Amino acid sequence: MNHDDQLQQSVLAALHWEPGVSAAQIGVTAYAGIITLTGQVESYAEKHVAETTVRRVKGVLAVAEEIEVQLPFERKRGDDQIALAVLDRIAWDASIPANAITVTVENGRVTLIGQVNWHYQREAALQYVRQLHGVVGVTNQISIKPGVNTASIGNDIGFALHRVCVPDSDAITVTEKDGKVRLSGNVHSWHARQVAAEIAWGAPGATEVENLLVVI
Repeated sequence: MNHDDQLQQSVLAALHWEPGVSAAQIGVTAYAGIITLTGQVESYAEKHVAETTVRRVKGVLAVAEEIEVQLPFERKRGDDQIALAVLDRIAWDASIPANAITVTVENGRVTLIGQVNWHYQREAALQYVRQLHGVVGVTNQISIKPGVNTASIGNDIGFALHRVCVPDSDAITVTEKDGKVRLSGNVHSWHARQVAAEIAWGAPGATEVENLLVVI
């Protein structure tokens, strides 16, 4: 069995192990470490869980996600109902600034627009949308407000990566300009890649993180 065949079997096993995914409905192919996912799922949340699960598998270098969301009749909602549900959930979250986010919905596809102070606030809004009935796709256009002083962001992130013992932190290069952070270098797992990005987003003044870390 060659490497791609082994990787395909590992991905299939991971999907079958994940309770939030109907693995029988998802097709998996592997080529040169790149996984392609096809098939149909019944919610956008399940689609997201499938992709996240696959990225955690050792040896996966990239994921081409071609899964379609096919909503059962009982889960379909009108665009107006989805928009109201999104706004209601965001309004109840004390961590998200009031009236900072606007919502548009077209054929079940949600677009979030606005500006918040922190990346975690943007992610919170996105997480709410993923879980809603009727949603088939999400476009996140929420931006981060630029910080007053961004001069030390690059160094601060570098120190933070070492402070929390991020795997392969010595191989990660951090550059920054006007709040836009770039991570480059090689790491040995998607987990390390994801943790590095989360730490970069936690830096005060970071408005954008370009994650160019390569999993080897």
